[in-house]
Amino acid sequence: MRDLEANILSGAEETKLQYEYMEKAKKLVREREVQAGHKLTCCVKTFGCQMNARDSEKLLGILTDIGYEETEDEHADFVIYNTCTVRENANNKVYGRLGYLSNYKKKNPHMMIALCGCMMQEPSVVEKIRKSYRFVDLIFGTHNIYKFAELLCRSMESHSMIVDIWKDTDKIVEDLPVKRKYSFKSGVNIMFGCNNFCSYCIVPYVRGRERSREPKDIIREIEGLVADGVCEVMLLGQNVNSYGKNLNPPMSFAQLLREVNKIDGLKRIRFMTSHPKDLSDDLILAMKECDKVCHHMHLPLQSGSSRLLSVMNRHYSKEQYLSLVDKLRAAIPDIAITTDIIVGFPGETEEDFNETLDVVRKVQYDSAFTFLYSKRTGTPAAAMENQCDPAEVKRHFDALLKEVQEISAKKACELEGKTVEVLAEEQNEQDKSLITGRLSNNSVVHFPGTPDMIGRLFMVKLTECKGFYYLGEVKADA
Repeated sequence: MRDLEANILSGAEETKLQYEYMEKAKKLVREREVQAGHKLTCCVKTFGCQMNARDSEKLLGILTDIGYEETEDEHADFVIYNTCTVRENANNKVYGRLGYLSNYKKKNPHMMIALCGCMMQEPSVVEKIRKSYRFVDLIFGTHNIYKFAELLCRSMESHSMIVDIWKDTDKIVEDLPVKRKYSFKSGVNIMFGCNNFCSYCIVPYVRGRERSREPKDIIREIEGLVADGVCEVMLLGQNVNSYGKNLNPPMSFAQLLREVNKIDGLKRIRFMTSHPKDLSDDLILAMKECDKVCHHMHLPLQSGSSRLLSVMNRHYSKEQYLSLVDKLRAAIPDIAITTDIIVGFPGETEEDFNETLDVVRKVQYDSAFTFLYSKRTGTPAAAMENQCDPAEVKRHFDALLKEVQEISAKKACELEGKTVEVLAEEQNEQDKSLITGRLSNNSVVHFPGTPDMIGRLFMVKLTECKGFYYLGEVKADA
């Protein structure tokens, strides 16, 4: 694994170099097409978070730019798995998929398999792939994804496994081809890495330390997206609330939100993920003042026990978290608050769990992602001796899930009969006469419509609440 990559080239110079490699890759792909006798196909499978999804759009942008044709079929001529390693079962899923692909590669001499993402930042994983999955062509990590075209050329020319993993980098290269999943909305990376080192989390070890993009580059990218038909952006980072601390001069996330809000033609701004310890009063004020910012805050709790929060290294208490929620609701009364909660963290007692239930009841979350604690090798929590009894954890998990679902259903019903702004996102898979859209608070609604409505905003009356989604009818364009 390489140490910190020397910044020999500037970001602009690196971009130019990668475009040169893309031209070279186009020739190599054309040669392979002639040999294969058909158009080469590619399949990019994404595991993990929104940042991984955005990375996959970059990979797909380069692959289609050099001549591959996208397919969902994993029997493609080029298959890349963009991996997640937050939980160890995510690793096992990738190993299973590789085993599945091995037979297809034997039958297709033109097939290439690549692995990238967080899982590849673990030396033990790379060593296992080297030994047990020798048919993999290319392995790279999270820090050098912008070198994909260069690495692809090396792999095609060498006919041997190429492994290129960096421990860290302070370089950001974003101006490369992207093939977006949606024409009307897009993720935008504003920062990379994480400095928090929560005791249960592997992310800082595989994504590196926090580094923020220059605001002018973010604004320029969003302006380009809007010119290309995008009306909603999702600002992405492991902890967006700490954006800008390493910039010179520093710039806060609240300041960035205000600048993005000024962009003509942009309709909606979302962001995630927010860490409670960095949620400032100014950010709450910016959310209130910026008319394009969606009234939705995903604010991970993890536990309601101040004692466990300290062991988790979360840097806030139960009381501080509840105070933040009070501030958010006071400033933005209709804000939807969602969260993440871990059940069964090492040492969790009945009292600790009841503290979590108490927070859930006081906050009244619109929805919550609940997780059974999963021991993650390489984190401090995995080495803790007081691991919880699985039966007790399951009992707590079921009780929490029941509480969360009852509250979410009750909260959802409060909007029934109201007319709200909705972004039409896709044709309903089960009923083609319906369009599926999202409210500002991220809730889903299905309403009668036609495909030409996709990507536009409408005022929709929520005629019926179905628990976790709504049925509605369009009243007018928003």
